[in-house]
Amino acid sequence: MSVQTEPTVPPALVIFDCDGVLVDSEPLSLACLTAGLNRIGVPIDQETVRARFAGTSMPSIMAHIAADYGIAAPPGFVEAVKAETLRIFDAELRAMRGAAAAIPALGLPICVASSSDPVRLRHSLTLTGLLPLFSGNVFSSVQVPRGKPHPDLFLFAAERMGAAPAACLVIEDSVPGVTAARAAGMRVAGFTGGGHWGHDPAGADLLRAGAARIFSDFTDLAAVISGA
Repeated sequence: MSVQTEPTVPPALVIFDCDGVLVDSEPLSLACLTAGLNRIGVPIDQETVRARFAGTSMPSIMAHIAADYGIAAPPGFVEAVKAETLRIFDAELRAMRGAAAAIPALGLPICVASSSDPVRLRHSLTLTGLLPLFSGNVFSSVQVPRGKPHPDLFLFAAERMGAAPAACLVIEDSVPGVTAARAAGMRVAGFTGGGHWGHDPAGADLLRAGAARIFSDFTDLAAVISGA
């Protein structure tokens, strides 16, 4: 674990991203998205999709594809990619190692705030057995006007949970997510334990975006949250 010193107080609320933090979904979903984009003629590889779109909502992704490549998704494209992703999740998705034990041990208010649509979000958490940990406190970008990297989702989650933004700590694995949390006035810890973080296990991209500390193993979660 790499820790950057910063005076901290215990958070009133810990907000977890889902994909790439709670569940090791990003290698699976990025592969599905890349294959789908290739099928409609977008010349893009999985590493580029990861670098540009990890942590970003599908409407935002498709808007960027249309602007940058001049290719509009055909009718039903997004729905087909989502359906294929869920099929692969059913066979291969796993909870992030150690998350199921570490999160309830915190004894702090917790919630989920994710760019995923509600169907995928709840499917992922149910499939991996993590949904009951959050007592229904699961929020999706479809509930706010703008997704990450804008602060709307994190501010919405904090409001619904009755916590001041400055008292929240966000656990994120993507630059858009870290950017959104910092824009919301929240502290951020960057997580690099997912299967898509082999390129930068030290989390340099997340630190540059504003994460105060980096960790890659849920056994370190309590220490990260205490500011150790």
